[in-house]
Amino acid sequence: MRTHFAPVTAEPTAADLAAIDVEWPLIAAELDVLDAEITLIYAEDHGGPSPLDWRRLRRAEARVTRAAADTATRTDPRRAA
Repeated sequence: MRTHFAPVTAEPTAADLAAIDVEWPLIAAELDVLDAEITLIYAEDHGGPSPLDWRRLRRAEARVTRAAADTATRTDPRRAA
């Protein structure tokens, strides 16, 4: 049985908040993909997804790609311009 636990801090540090701030556009884009996928699942019960549902998913996936590239550029000091 494990008895050693890491101490729990009450609030995030400034560095934690800064990291979340940098990654937030990627997090939001991934939530958009999840929302679009849920819409596709629900659409299966109502005659299938529409072309608009598929387009919404593709656009959300493209936003994730752009946000991931942007996040990588902002967090890698060698790539920042």
